[in-house]
Amino acid sequence: MSTSGDDRLHTRLGRTALRVSRVCLGTVNFGGRVEEPEARELLDYAVDSGINFVDTANIYGWREYKGYTEEVIGRWLASRPSLRDGVVLATKVGNAMREGINEQGLSARHIVAACEASLRRLGTEWIDLYQMHHVDRDAGWDEVWQAMELLVQQGKVRYVGSSNFAGWNLAAAQEAANARNFLGVVSEQCLYNLTVRHPELELLPAARAYGVAVLPWSPLHGGLLSGVLRKTAEGRAVKSGQGRSAAVLERMRGTIERYERLCADFGRDPAEVGLAWVMARPGVTSTVIGPRTPSHVKDALQALESPLSDRETALLEELFPPIGRGGAAPDAWLT
Repeated sequence: MSTSGDDRLHTRLGRTALRVSRVCLGTVNFGGRVEEPEARELLDYAVDSGINFVDTANIYGWREYKGYTEEVIGRWLASRPSLRDGVVLATKVGNAMREGINEQGLSARHIVAACEASLRRLGTEWIDLYQMHHVDRDAGWDEVWQAMELLVQQGKVRYVGSSNFAGWNLAAAQEAANARNFLGVVSEQCLYNLTVRHPELELLPAARAYGVAVLPWSPLHGGLLSGVLRKTAEGRAVKSGQGRSAAVLERMRGTIERYERLCADFGRDPAEVGLAWVMARPGVTSTVIGPRTPSHVKDALQALESPLSDRETALLEELFPPIGRGGAAPDAWLT
C-alpha cells in the first residue's frame, strides 16, 4: 500500500492531510451475500491492490446479526496485524443496535457507548473515520460535538464524518463545530450516481464550501447501472434485480435499455461506465463500492484508470440529464 508523488490512486480526504484511496471498499454485503472467507479474500485483494480505505457500519451484517460485519473485519485485522497502521478504517453510528429508547440516534450517551462497542468488535484501539449514519433531529449539535470531542481527545476517533445529510445539515453541523474550535465534519457519504443527481443541487456545493470530502455510495444504484437487463437475460442477475434496483427499473426500463446499448457502443462494460462517471464528478473524493468478488474490485480500479472521454460523458449527460435540464425530481428515486 505504498504511495508516491505521482500516486493517482490516493488523494486527500477533504481539507484534511489524511490520504485515502479513491476507491473505498464498502462492506455492506458482508454477511448474507458475502460469507467470511470470501470477505477476507476481498479485503486482502483490495489492500494488496493499493486500496487503503475500508468502510463499514455498526449495523452492517444484520442478515446474520447487527455488528457481524465489524466482527469479520476485526478478525481479518487480527490475522494481518501489520496492516492496521496502513488501513483507514471507517464505521458509522446512529442506527438502533438493539431495543431500548436510548440505543439509537446521536445522543452523547449513545455515540460514546456505540463507539466503545465498535472498537471491541473491530479489535482496534481507534477508528479513523467515525460517521454519523443519519441526522438525528432530536440531538443538538453541541451535544453531538461534545461526545465526538471526547472520543477524539481519548484517541478513540481520529476524524468525524457524516452520511445521508442534506446540504443544510452539513452547514449547520460545521458552523456549530467551528464555534467550538473543533475540526468537525471532514466527509459526507451520500447516494449519488447517474440516476440520482440531486446531491448536485445543494449537498455538493455545501461540501465544497466547507472542504468536506464526498464519498458516493451505491454508485451503480444497487446494480441498476451494472448491465441489469443483459444479466437478467443471461440468468446472471444476483443483486441487480432486487431492492433499490428493481424498484427504479420499472420506471426507467427504457432509459436503462438505451444506457446498455450506449455502453456497448463505447465498447465498455456498463458497470465500468457508471463507476467512471461518478469517480470523475467534481468534488468526489472516494467512491464506495460494495463488491461481492475480487473481480468487482478489479473492475472498479479499471474504471478509475480508464476515465470517460468528453464525448462519452456528453452522451451520458443527454441520457441522464441533471435536475433542471430534464432530470428526475430530488425525491423520485425514493418511489
